[in-house]
Amino acid sequence: MNIKVLDTTLRDGEQTPGVSLTPLEKLRIATKLDEIGVDFIEAGSAITSEGERESIKGITQQGFNAEILSFSRPLTGDIDYCLDCDVDCVNLVVPTSELHISDKLKTTPDKLIELSNAAVDYCKDHGLVVELSAEDASRSDVDFLKLVFENAIEHKADRVCVCDTVGILTPDTSFELFSKLNDIKVPVAVHCHNDFGLAVANTLSALKGGATEFHSTINGIGERAGNTSFEECVVSIDRLLPEFSTNVKINEIYDISKLVARSTGVYIQPNKAIVGENAFAHESGIHSDGIIKNSATYEPMTPELVGRKRRFVIGKHMGTHGLDNRLKELGLNVDKNQLQQICNDIKDLADKGKTVTDVDLQAIADNVLEINHEDRIKLDELTIVSGNKVMPTASVKITFDDDEILNAGVGLGPVDAAINALKTLEVFSDVDLIEYHVDAITGGTDAFIDVIIKLQKGDKVVSARGTEPDIINASVKAYIAGVNRLLRD
Repeated sequence: MNIKVLDTTLRDGEQTPGVSLTPLEKLRIATKLDEIGVDFIEAGSAITSEGERESIKGITQQGFNAEILSFSRPLTGDIDYCLDCDVDCVNLVVPTSELHISDKLKTTPDKLIELSNAAVDYCKDHGLVVELSAEDASRSDVDFLKLVFENAIEHKADRVCVCDTVGILTPDTSFELFSKLNDIKVPVAVHCHNDFGLAVANTLSALKGGATEFHSTINGIGERAGNTSFEECVVSIDRLLPEFSTNVKINEIYDISKLVARSTGVYIQPNKAIVGENAFAHESGIHSDGIIKNSATYEPMTPELVGRKRRFVIGKHMGTHGLDNRLKELGLNVDKNQLQQICNDIKDLADKGKTVTDVDLQAIADNVLEINHEDRIKLDELTIVSGNKVMPTASVKITFDDDEILNAGVGLGPVDAAINALKTLEVFSDVDLIEYHVDAITGGTDAFIDVIIKLQKGDKVVSARGTEPDIINASVKAYIAGVNRLLRD
């Protein structure tokens, strides 16, 4: 059975505290959602503001394959704004629990049904597709919920949706609830929230119970603990529920996950399923050994399935097989005894609480192999000028091979100025700084600062570290160390 996917990143996802997307950001996300095969895109809530309406109009004008919706209350004013935005469909949200009807709307169940029916009629009279969403359905009387749905269907509603608004379903109760709705004559959707961490599990159970559509957000963003995670649900359907399928291009999931993370500023926890940076990372020696022999031993899917790459992490849990694989990637061939010595040295370093980077690994391996590299770039002088009314300015003097080079740069702060002074030099021009992390190793204002960076040149990525009491010196030394490493490679 083909399951339809409604993405509400641009509406429910944007309700994440602190998130406010620009029209251009919304359009970029909607464009990618359409490209990867999402069936329905909830572009926003037209009643919200003029800016929101402009965003929705920008999306509806694109001629996407996906059906474009707007959220709406069962009020003609809300629906008129949806019509102004030229959406295909209205997600008509009607509360169905006694709590919401009596305490929020201050009305009665009978009047609620009248309100719902009138709103559906108004939508259909104006040529809109209607998905009627029952808010707080999971705390509603099932018979009353069905009565609301049946009335809406009599008034030509096209789809209905059961909303677990406060995330109180469990997989068992979700399956039971949707099984009771199997006699509904139109497609039934599920919309779950993640307050107890069960949104994906409840959504999958709803599909097994008879739902044929699910609502989700990219990376599971949304109010409070968020919504059903799009990527987790789509991949789970593909890999774990062979009786179901979606139209989503799974190999592009990571791309849209990163796009939404960058646009919203809600970054992804490293251990998040499917799209987290550690989802396909291996440090354990047992796991690395198994992965090298057959990836299925410790991976339920290949990383390429979702647009990812596997990586082996250097650390005290690493075994010799994974380490040997990483050394070969760095162009280093070692014998059995050398490999074991490098492994022991890494464990000693990690036991001291130190993060083991590629630069550390290179240094350890060089020491074991008695290889001494002469750095081509050396920092001779670094001068910084900064203050309340002075644009941070840096001058650097370096020796590159046998040539002395003097350069200057400005930036938002002294570290930025120092790096900019280097980046404008030809030797640094094709190197991108892709990650920058700072830790204070000790306490106090004279603390040692540990700067860890990642640099990229073409398809090569290296890590580098600088440790100094001065954050500027530490940053510059880390940057130059990384570039020296790239030049050696």
